[in-house]
Amino acid sequence: MANGFERPLDLLNSARGKEVIVQLKNEKQLTGILLAFDIHINIVLDNAKEIKDGEVKRSIGLTFLRGDTIIFISPSVPSK
Repeated sequence: MANGFERPLDLLNSARGKEVIVQLKNEKQLTGILLAFDIHINIVLDNAKEIKDGEVKRSIGLTFLRGDTIIFISPSVPSK
């Protein structure tokens, strides 16, 4: 057990309601508040934004992402 997470979905569950970074297969990166997910890693983000070169490219709002389009999901690191 690393960092208190026994299963991969435990990390997603702990990130629910918090900002996450999502990297997609089409090389796009999104950030937003993780509202929900399922066993296929389909996710719902609120206040989603497309990020390019570290800057917001466009705001998307509430969005659904299919799990098979996602490369990784990471808890967002607060800006310093």
